[in-house]
Amino acid sequence: MATRTLRRITMAVLAPALALGATVGLASAPASAAVWSSCDQWGSTTLNGYTLYNDIWGSGAGSQCIWANSGTNWGVNANHPDTGGIKAYPNSKKVVNKSITSLSSLTSSYNVTVPSSGAYNTSYDIWDTGYKYETMLWVNKTGAVGPLGTSQGNVTLGGHTWTVYKGNNGSNDVFSFVRTSNSTSGTVNVLPILKWIKDTKGWFGNVTIGDVQFGFEITSSSGGLNFTTNSETVSSS
Repeated sequence: MATRTLRRITMAVLAPALALGATVGLASAPASAAVWSSCDQWGSTTLNGYTLYNDIWGSGAGSQCIWANSGTNWGVNANHPDTGGIKAYPNSKKVVNKSITSLSSLTSSYNVTVPSSGAYNTSYDIWDTGYKYETMLWVNKTGAVGPLGTSQGNVTLGGHTWTVYKGNNGSNDVFSFVRTSNSTSGTVNVLPILKWIKDTKGWFGNVTIGDVQFGFEITSSSGGLNFTTNSETVSSS
């Protein structure tokens, strides 16, 4: 959920002091060899223009390892306890750095394999460069998870129908678009969603879009569950 705000950015400097560092190495990467893998709490690398993060940021987290064949084909094995609160958001990030009005297109496609148990969502996390506004697009969810804020009703945008939530976590505004039915593959036309927030609702102005992240926001995955991004692309012009 969006309550993580910038904790995964600012907490990186505190990682050596966290006891979690003693546990994150317990999960195992996939048996097949990957180009890159890490069981570090803040493990990160850049592959073909995408930056990958293991990003174990929540309290009470268990173990998690990330692997990648490329920036767009990657996954994690996560073993987080069956307790409340988000434990991690392993993700792949593409930097856009364009204002909404200067964008002529911003699209993304995704194809994932996710477990039938646990508590998590598969989501985009889109930030402006000032990290004042967070736009989340949930393409699927399982278990006891829900977005921050209050429902604003349903809207059909970008090729999908969403229930929209608006909230604030004390650090930034959060706009969550939760797909009304689960999907494990598809294409999202992101720009109309951002223009709807800007022009129709007036929730932000002509902000510059910085990070477009895609990953798995995991609350629980007891026993060790696999989350795989089979393919993913983010394209802008």
